[in-house]
Amino acid sequence: MATFDDFMKLDIRVGEIIKTEFFEKARKPAYKLWVDFGDEIGIKKSSAQIVDCYKKEELVGKQVLGIVNFPQRQIADFMSEVLVLGIYAEQGVVLIQPEQSVKKGDKLG
Repeated sequence: MATFDDFMKLDIRVGEIIKTEFFEKARKPAYKLWVDFGDEIGIKKSSAQIVDCYKKEELVGKQVLGIVNFPQRQIADFMSEVLVLGIYAEQGVVLIQPEQSVKKGDKLG
């Protein structure tokens, strides 16, 4: 069972999606995302299987939550640097977003 200390090891921050592309080489339909986490962390890339719920054009400008201290992961020819958080729902993966607009890089905690 995970402990509170385990949870506190995760660095979960708010970022803003600034660029998206369809990830043609992914095994399952996905987008490549570029997410701006503010001055301290900068822009990080992520692969996200969210094509069932989002058009790539509508993602730019959305704020999302992401784990920024996981190891990078090679997915096909793309290096995913951050895990963007979502919920596995009936309709597909739904992104977790702050209820109100907040500063890029703000930390969950």
